[in-house]
Amino acid sequence: MKVFISELAEKKLENLTAYLLEEWGMEVKREFLAKLDKKITQISLHPESCPKSRELGGVYRCNVSKQTSFFYRIDLKMQEIEIITFYDVRQDPGKIKNLLQK
Repeated sequence: MKVFISELAEKKLENLTAYLLEEWGMEVKREFLAKLDKKITQISLHPESCPKSRELGGVYRCNVSKQTSFFYRIDLKMQEIEIITFYDVRQDPGKIKNLLQK
């Protein structure tokens, strides 16, 4: 399936990679992007391989690292997967509901 990233997810990813580069350096940023690439390949081949979100119906949660997850939804008719947003798992879980309901 084709995977695409929403505008919100794109902005969050830009902020996250800028933070990783500034605080931890290029190697950590590269490692994170490599993990993310593997996860995107995984969900494109096996869309339901990650657990459904407990917070949101019809949305899946994929852990990229101990600190970062992304949420995505599957459109079977269009044969597409949309990465909705990236999320720091150390945040209040209620924030994700508010963020996705906007």
